Amino acid sequence: MEKLSVSDVLQRIQNTTTFHAEVEETGCVLKIDEYLPVVCTAIHAGERLREDLIKHCLLTKEQRYFEEDPFTDEMISSQPITLAGLDSRFEYDLNRAMSLSTYYRSAWEQKVWDKPLPPKQRMNSQAKHAAFYQIYSALIQKLESMFGLVIVFDMHSYNYKRIEKNTPVFNVGTSQVDGERWGKTVTRFLQELRKIELPNIQVTAEENSVFEGRGYLIAHTNANFDRTLVLPTEVKKVFMEEESGTPYPLVLEALQSGLKEAFSQTSAYFQRIYNRKPKVSKTDMLSSVIDPAVLSVDRALYRLAHKVETLKYVTPTNIPSEKKRFFANAARYQPNYRYRQLPINANEFKFQLYRLPIENIADPDMRQLYGDMIDKLSEKVDLLTSVGQENFLYNSLAYHGRPDEVAVANAKFLMYAKDISSAPSEMYSASEAAEQMKVAATNWGMKCKITLTSSLAARAMVSSVPPTLFVNKGATFTHEEVQRLIQHELGVHMATTYNAKQQALKIFQLGLPGSTFTQEGMAIMAEYKAGYMSLDRLKDLSTRVLAVDSMLKEHNFYNTYAYLVEELGIQKDAAFMTTTRVYRGGGFTKDYLYLTGFLSMLRAEEDSNLNNLLIGKCSIKYLDLISEMVERDWLTPPKYRFDDKGGTLEPTLEYLINSLR
Repeated sequence: MEKLSVSDVLQRIQNTTTFHAEVEETGCVLKIDEYLPVVCTAIHAGERLREDLIKHCLLTKEQRYFEEDPFTDEMISSQPITLAGLDSRFEYDLNRAMSLSTYYRSAWEQKVWDKPLPPKQRMNSQAKHAAFYQIYSALIQKLESMFGLVIVFDMHSYNYKRIEKNTPVFNVGTSQVDGERWGKTVTRFLQELRKIELPNIQVTAEENSVFEGRGYLIAHTNANFDRTLVLPTEVKKVFMEEESGTPYPLVLEALQSGLKEAFSQTSAYFQRIYNRKPKVSKTDMLSSVIDPAVLSVDRALYRLAHKVETLKYVTPTNIPSEKKRFFANAARYQPNYRYRQLPINANEFKFQLYRLPIENIADPDMRQLYGDMIDKLSEKVDLLTSVGQENFLYNSLAYHGRPDEVAVANAKFLMYAKDISSAPSEMYSASEAAEQMKVAATNWGMKCKITLTSSLAARAMVSSVPPTLFVNKGATFTHEEVQRLIQHELGVHMATTYNAKQQALKIFQLGLPGSTFTQEGMAIMAEYKAGYMSLDRLKDLSTRVLAVDSMLKEHNFYNTYAYLVEELGIQKDAAFMTTTRVYRGGGFTKDYLYLTGFLSMLRAEEDSNLNNLLIGKCSIKYLDLISEMVERDWLTPPKYRFDDKGGTLEPTLEYLINSLR
């Protein structure tokens, strides 16, 4: 943040220059990320008092703080233009006319000064007051000239424990608002405020219930500008302990996120209705410039975590030799898998992880996203550092979860479905399959490696660093399997790898929390949409769910293998590889996510466009935020994607899928 003079600020506003600065001649901070017709003010957020005034003040710092509006600057921080006060209202009150802005002797029935302030002291304070309104007026004038109509959200907070009646969480004061002209916007804002959800608090929003909006900021605006609507808004201090000033972080975070939505929705409505811009959406009222704090945290997080790739360190390096030993004495031999060494100091990694300054991120939803990322990466390191140890299973359950009763029931339903006859398929060796995959990658413009390997528990797997598709050299493939792998591995996993590299935010190369569920669900849906889904494939996914369920119950490699062979009728080689998949590392629960994720994506597609989930390693949990970032031009729409041919299936198979819960 810069320090600028009033003249510098006025010049920058005149030139429509974006900046974030503390204004030297006054006690305010002005942030302009982008020039848009919406301003948020928090004129009582500060508590500074000049040294030459403190010695004459009879109130303690705590007594003064009680009457301030703390955290209101944080409530508006997501908005493109914010103007917040740094100085105490006891020095000069920006919501009173200049001549009344310096309290003469008392306030709220408390004596403030040991003696009346001398004229020089009052003049110094009033000069700050005048400078603030000089800047505010220049800003509104510029915005009106650019956009026609402007909306201002004037945020305050209020103490409620001294009020005997029940009071609303939000109070919008409209005594100085032209109801005939702006009434629809007031109604819409109240509706948006009532939608906000706060933990353990019933949210209410009323008009003129506690305060009527008789402050000077709206009066000054009405006197000087005819095309700007000011909405004076009071927030009940439910976000802090009123007497001590101790904040409640969970409430504050929810409040910031909810107000971001309320401001942007109301601003867009205002432009549509009054400025006759019918296509304006809420994202048009948010900055298209990525917060520098987001970029800083994003790059630091990527530098720290980009080499932490789960499958690389969970996949055994000696599968072929252990497979031979197992089949030589299946009932007695428990495979003794070896794994790659993890080049990470877990404690140091976590120390660096939790030092990342996410508190500097202004947008509450982005701050929450990066906070979630940090927590999930911490869990991921716990998982990787416990590979081959007893606590790996516990960490796997924490990271990936476990199949619930519905997932197990779906899997059993599919396993017992009667096979659907089909024509014999052409078979390919691993090298022949790899060649077809190379052709598909070339056609999609993907310059990736496709490499045969014997160290895979799967038939194929994408590694992001560098972009490589590994193909199991010991496997053979039907024509349909090759086509499924092309859509699954290249059309989703490789596509999202390349799409992520096009994004300004590197977090999408790492994988958002819940990305495994979404990625694997999307990858199976890609097979379905391209027309290559089969009952055999669904049974393969079901086998994985039941294998995970068996592993959690049996904790015995042979027992799970025998269950797959003897009860589910799986061929021995396939049963061994599936059992290996779920026992690797010490008990890896990831495999149940394929079928569960697929069904979840199918259901989600009925209500939402899922295309933005392909911009990188995304999670459906954050789809709304991802789509918002795409609309704000923070992210680039996906360039690479699987072939969507509508997913027309054989009727019996379609019936089976639709019958799943």
